[in-house]
Amino acid sequence: MTQLNGGAALVAALEIHGVDTVFGIPGTHNLSAFAALASSRIQCVLTRHEQGAGYAADGYARVSGKPGVCLTTTGPAILNAAAAAAQAWSDSVPVLFVSPGMPTGHPGRGNGELHEVKDQQAALEALVAYSHRVRSVEEIPGAVAQAFAAMRTGRPRPVHLEIPLDLLEASAEVRLVDPIEPAVASARPEAVGAAARRLRGAQRPTLVVGGGARSAAGQVRRVAERLDAPVVTTANGKGVLDETHPLSVGAGLHHPSVRSLLEHSDVVLAVGTELAPSDLWNGPMVLDDKLVRVDIDAVSITTNGNPSMRVVGDAAVVLDQLLTALGGEDSDTASGDDAGRAAAARAGLRADAAVEGEPWRDIVEGLSSVVGDDTVIAGDSTMSCYYGVLSGVRVRRPAGFLYPTGGGTLGFGLPAAIGAALAPGRPRVLALLGDGGAMFTLPELATAAALGLSLPIVVVDNGGYGEIRNEMADRGDPIEAVRLGGVDFAAAARALGCHGLAIRSAAELAPAVEKAFAADRPTLLHITENSRATQDGVV
Repeated sequence: MTQLNGGAALVAALEIHGVDTVFGIPGTHNLSAFAALASSRIQCVLTRHEQGAGYAADGYARVSGKPGVCLTTTGPAILNAAAAAAQAWSDSVPVLFVSPGMPTGHPGRGNGELHEVKDQQAALEALVAYSHRVRSVEEIPGAVAQAFAAMRTGRPRPVHLEIPLDLLEASAEVRLVDPIEPAVASARPEAVGAAARRLRGAQRPTLVVGGGARSAAGQVRRVAERLDAPVVTTANGKGVLDETHPLSVGAGLHHPSVRSLLEHSDVVLAVGTELAPSDLWNGPMVLDDKLVRVDIDAVSITTNGNPSMRVVGDAAVVLDQLLTALGGEDSDTASGDDAGRAAAARAGLRADAAVEGEPWRDIVEGLSSVVGDDTVIAGDSTMSCYYGVLSGVRVRRPAGFLYPTGGGTLGFGLPAAIGAALAPGRPRVLALLGDGGAMFTLPELATAAALGLSLPIVVVDNGGYGEIRNEMADRGDPIEAVRLGGVDFAAAARALGCHGLAIRSAAELAPAVEKAFAADRPTLLHITENSRATQDGVV
């Protein structure tokens, strides 16, 4: 038992759960928490907006495999982070959002307290796994332990913890609570055995791998090699199997070649994926009779498809069980033989991607040449990402491509890149943004500069909200409220403490990115449609 105020109890609880980085902004109501952070082992990253703090915590969580933490003050501050909470929910990312709340004894219908909103907890409850309001200082360590247990058990989702502002200042005898060991989510042996028999008998098996398999990269590779099965991934699963592996088809379930591959497979093993409309794009695929599905979420295992076999459990654990049940040895395909179904499917996907991504071919080629074993691309919801990089640039590690798939939020890429760059191991990270999305969180350039990150930030500028502009044209609507342009992003970057460079030709991109990886601060590279002109016209 230790005498602590609520802020110190919160920070001590975070420390005991292995938190090394917190993203956020101090305010009048959370000062005791920041005072405790100042004397703790936790790095406090001051972002320029709470939404940026939430996205940075999301990027940190995806790359590190640990829950990210976003600490804000009350009312408008935590509501600023609400879009990030919704994005974390949609992509199953464990982020702990912590904020003060109105004091204990606060009138139920309000009294005009600073930062008061009608029902802060209800607002967050609508977006995350749960929002919990503690009732005493003594409860704080247990509430933190329960939040981490929830984020580490089953399908990872964000959690919101609300601490009344008076409890953050109040002191009490506090007992810290050790981390709760999550249950090992193994599958029923009979379900694994049935799946193994089905897969052993398959002539044309294929794996579909989603973000839920990020912690099972080794097992995914071994299962693919054991079955000699092509592997296609969703956006969030991109890189779970090194995309230079002979069995990797690539990422992008929406391509006609991928649809054909799955339709002509006799068994499709889907691991850690919702098979969601945001991945399929062009309507559902009816795979029910051939679908063997592995998912941690029993509720979702029949979402977007009713599999013939359901194997509920953690991806890594279940695939280890499946390898044992399959028996035999891994296929020699892993040794580098590029022949067979995987090579044909890969060629088909690359052909589809080349057609779809032609307007961004120069970006794809430039970035492909700088992506190494440990490179992470943090992308925004921008055309150069989902039409270009998603299927056109091969990444080699799990969470090698961070993308806001489910929520499709703008402004994600830059702060997510900051969070990813601070993850243990400090991977080599670059951000890829559109000019529209860049403006949502542009002030986070100052955050990256203050941290001294060697972070390339590529802004592909097409003068507006290009996707929406195209949709308006396709509908025959007037082109309205989508034109932007006129922003000197390189100058803005310099004003915020970064290097800033206007890219004059596509050929300059790759060497500029490599130089930025070695720079003493972030480097924004602004590339416009005019600067991407080639001898054949504008790409």
